[in-house]
Amino acid sequence: MQIGLWLATSTLAAVLGMVLPEDGLCWAPAGKDGFPGIPGLDGRPGQKGDVGEPGKSTQRTGIRGPKGDVGEPGLPGIPGNQGYHGLHGLPGLPGKPGPKGDKGKAGNILEQPRPAFSASRKSPPSMGRTVVFDNIITNQENSYSPQTGEFTCRVPGLYYFAYQVVSSGDLCLSITKNREHVVSLCDYNSRELLQVNSGSTVLSLAVGDQVSVSTDPARGSTIYSGSEADSVFSGFMVFPQSG
Repeated sequence: MQIGLWLATSTLAAVLGMVLPEDGLCWAPAGKDGFPGIPGLDGRPGQKGDVGEPGKSTQRTGIRGPKGDVGEPGLPGIPGNQGYHGLHGLPGLPGKPGPKGDKGKAGNILEQPRPAFSASRKSPPSMGRTVVFDNIITNQENSYSPQTGEFTCRVPGLYYFAYQVVSSGDLCLSITKNREHVVSLCDYNSRELLQVNSGSTVLSLAVGDQVSVSTDPARGSTIYSGSEADSVFSGFMVFPQSG
């Protein structure tokens, strides 16, 4: 019986020696998976990781949304420094006519200057070609000089001048303005009878202009001097003009 027990033990040892792994442990056959266990508690937070590399940019592919509402105006800013003066703009359009003014007072013609003169020849001084009418008949505003035979304009306007000169021979006369001939008339008298040489004109004068009657010795300058007939030079303002 002892021999049989020994054989059984030897056989069992040989079989176990064949199935035991190298680590010397005895493994039973794998069983079926059990049911999942209850979740454990959360672990402690880990340490902060390193900063990652920047992501690559991508093109915007979305559709732009509608424009938003206008926001409330902000507070006024601090005024800036004064800028440079700009260029002058173009002239504007003419404005509308203003209202009609009040009617002025009626003018008094008696208060207006009315230059007028008339003079004849008596004993005139010799003034070259200028014919002097030394006897004053009328001389409003004292514009005519019996010493020089010249009328000097003091009020600008239109003036009428005329002369009637008696001659006993050939005579050529001119009305001159500032020593320049304006009107010239000649009368040839071969019979040496008394006859009248006359002429007239209307001149526009400014202040300081001078008017006189002059002769032309080369063509005739015989003026009668006697009591039978008078030679006269006259002039007056027709109406004034703005200076």
